[in-house]
Amino acid sequence: LFKCLQSFLRHRCGHCKALKPDWDKLIADFEGSENQLIADIDCTSEGEQLCEEHGIQGFPTLKWGDPSDLQDYEGPRDYDSLKQFADENLKPMCSVKNIDLCDSDKKAQIEKYQGMSLDELKGLVDEEETKISDAEEDFMREVEKLQAAYEQLMDTKDKKVAEVKAAGIGLMKSVIKNKETADKKDEL
Repeated sequence: LFKCLQSFLRHRCGHCKALKPDWDKLIADFEGSENQLIADIDCTSEGEQLCEEHGIQGFPTLKWGDPSDLQDYEGPRDYDSLKQFADENLKPMCSVKNIDLCDSDKKAQIEKYQGMSLDELKGLVDEEETKISDAEEDFMREVEKLQAAYEQLMDTKDKKVAEVKAAGIGLMKSVIKNKETADKKDEL
């Protein structure tokens, strides 16, 4: 049983290239570990299917945990932060295979799922994934509304600015400057 920290990347990605030296150093630090794995997966070649399975969309995406249940890593991406995170989190933790490390609530949840048939469990997963998909669709619809409102506000503002400029604000400013300059000359 092991925990892993994985970087899903594309080699031509600028952010991926920036992360690579620290990531390679981290890989070397954990090389040979029996229960910890630091790896990178190239989403443009042999790792493409794995990237699709994990829903990878942005690069680099870092995920960690039990290989069958990877979670998003949201922390800092410098070497020291990644190393600290790996040292603290890539150790045996509560999971289906380490149920003895679970608290009573998590143990009961795992046992409930283990008691279900494969078809029941797959159906439940499908329902939960549908909830996630629905939430993402709702989010995108609302973002589209915000974008439309933003574009409308921008258009309104641009028209008002154009009207003010067409009404002669530039000439007014020139006259003010000219008067101020003339007043200063008169004072001398």
